[in-house]
Amino acid sequence: MLSERELERYDRQIMIFGIEGQEKLKKANVAVVGVGGLGSPVAYYLAAAGVGTILLIDEQTPELSNLNRQILHWEEDIEKNPKPISAKWKLERFNSNIKIETFVGRLSEENIDEVLSGVDVIVDCLDNFETRYLLDDFAHKKGIPLVHGAVEGFYGQVTTIIPGKTKRLREIFPKVKKKGKFPIVGATAGVIGTIQASEVIKLITGYGEPLANKLLIIDLANNTYEIIEI
Repeated sequence: MLSERELERYDRQIMIFGIEGQEKLKKANVAVVGVGGLGSPVAYYLAAAGVGTILLIDEQTPELSNLNRQILHWEEDIEKNPKPISAKWKLERFNSNIKIETFVGRLSEENIDEVLSGVDVIVDCLDNFETRYLLDDFAHKKGIPLVHGAVEGFYGQVTTIIPGKTKRLREIFPKVKKKGKFPIVGATAGVIGTIQASEVIKLITGYGEPLANKLLIIDLANNTYEIIEI
């Protein structure tokens, strides 16, 4: 049941998918894997939407060079608070109606079952395909949707993996070269992250059409948006 405060807070989106949809969001448990450039807007807008439980996963501590894009981390967090803890503090003050859980560390084959236990949707906000493939394997083993996002420079991409209905992430990106440091504009991460958040909201509420078997590619430098059928 939604409280009077929640009915007022989420009034504008209840107009879209109704009280039932909002209650689905309240009951949902979403894992945001990577609390950096993508994870910041994803977590922020899931918190704004009223997702009941958000699990933040990251092993890093904020650095000064992160702050052009990782909006949940501030100067006071640099080399002090791990990213999940840094983000948790802000999100709890942004929306006191939801629960923020954290895992400070790296996902592995040994711990992923325990860390992601009870999760309804996984959001891939990572910068490496080794861990992305791990998420892909777990998502298919458990039948959990996985929302993938990636950015570089002014470019970004999003697709939603639904086990049993779409191709796997490994099939879409079978051969990916490891990358070191790459350029990124903060606004690109913001655009892609908010699209990922909207994909999660659609999956939970059943409203709209997710990017299932579709890869959205965005070039903000030239203002081009393309959807590739997978």
